[in-house]
Amino acid sequence: MPDMPEGAVIQAFTPQGTLLAFDFGTKRIGVAVGNTLLRRANPLTTINDEKTDARFAKIAALLAEWQPCALVVGLPSNDDGTPHELTALCRRFANRLKGRFNLPTILVDERYTSLAASAALNEQGIRGREQKPLIDQYAAQQILQAYFDEPAAGLIA
Repeated sequence: MPDMPEGAVIQAFTPQGTLLAFDFGTKRIGVAVGNTLLRRANPLTTINDEKTDARFAKIAALLAEWQPCALVVGLPSNDDGTPHELTALCRRFANRLKGRFNLPTILVDERYTSLAASAALNEQGIRGREQKPLIDQYAAQQILQAYFDEPAAGLIA
């Protein structure tokens, strides 16, 4: 933590309005939407493209449509909290979002979100291979809901 004058108060970043969340993967990116008033996340879409330019074009279209005040990106780590093989890629993705779109970008621990997403889909009667086109957007929903439930746990990218 940087040196702070005695008695200084650190104010948490608390966006107000619509948020978009991303579950980044090398093959797909799940996207969820929610707003700070209702504090409820909903799955939105899955970006099925591995090409960076195509991915960011689709993200730009979503940003134009939803006009979010901030973005949330899931940050993977191992069960013990150590970096995961995708941790650095997710940080890079978050930094690129922030740089390209000039929006605050918040990193949220995404451990167990795919498991929770699969359980949510199971409850809806969607099982096995039927989950593949939906699992990433439901994982993004879990990431965003985790942020709504505990905003202080988010890290500014």
